[in-house]
Amino acid sequence: MKSSTRLGLLPLLFMLLLSGCFTGVEYTPMVSQRDVKKENIIVTPEDTFLTGITDQGLSEWKPGKRFRVTDDKIRLIFGATASPLDSLGGSTLVFTGAKESPSITGTSVTDISFAGPEGRTLVYRINRPIARVEAQGPLSIPFTIQESLVDSARALIDGKRLYVLTRTWRDDNDNSVNGHQFVAVNVDSVTPGNDIYPIKVSFTDDEGTSARIFLHPGPKGYTPRSFSALFSFTDPRLRYPSITDATWDNIVRGRVALDMTREECRLALGAPREVDRGADNSFVREVWLYENGIYLVFEDGILKLYRH
Repeated sequence: MKSSTRLGLLPLLFMLLLSGCFTGVEYTPMVSQRDVKKENIIVTPEDTFLTGITDQGLSEWKPGKRFRVTDDKIRLIFGATASPLDSLGGSTLVFTGAKESPSITGTSVTDISFAGPEGRTLVYRINRPIARVEAQGPLSIPFTIQESLVDSARALIDGKRLYVLTRTWRDDNDNSVNGHQFVAVNVDSVTPGNDIYPIKVSFTDDEGTSARIFLHPGPKGYTPRSFSALFSFTDPRLRYPSITDATWDNIVRGRVALDMTREECRLALGAPREVDRGADNSFVREVWLYENGIYLVFEDGILKLYRH
């Protein structure tokens, strides 16, 4: 039965949950660790696959190193060497050198020079001596992506066959679209992404759908869009042999159906934002609350009512 035909039961359900045995509201961080997410603490090959890829430090930069500009606002960091009318977004800057200079207060600063469009010289100033800048390790220039970072990721990912773990894909115009999760894809290209997620992985699934996903090469836990959070080397279906093909098809498409288990629903929709739990003499009742008004209602761990 469609959930929309049973919405009238919801007020009654919440009245039952508010009865004397209701345990109150439990937020996802508490509930998911115990009952919902079931985090795997084993370090997998996916967890460490890209962790060696980082921005280079200034001491490693050589003249000719290239930077992809992600936003026109970069002109603000170049001071008088850039014009308010400059349009730099999408262009490539080439590192030409760095030197230590005195500031107007007499302290030492580091000036980093780039060749910009039409051969113009753009200078980014850091208010620290060059020795301190070089000692700090990886150095990021605001609103840019080091192309060496993308090149390193491309050498590892391009051409691979992977399994994608999220339905949040982007189309050819970089608009967000709902794809399929836990399906095989072939990586077509690896190119610069954006400020937050510098690597864009473009792929095609076995149905011929082309899409892309943005990621950060940082380790698991450092970023929500790490490689291990988005891709798997092995077929996730193999981990759940007891799930029927019909239910797995729902999971792949991010859908739920009556009589699915909590684990199957978690695979389909992810962990809920909140969980309301109560019990009576007959069964344990749970309500999973998601964003956008989505909810799931379980009785003894089996889905009995939902809005999705």
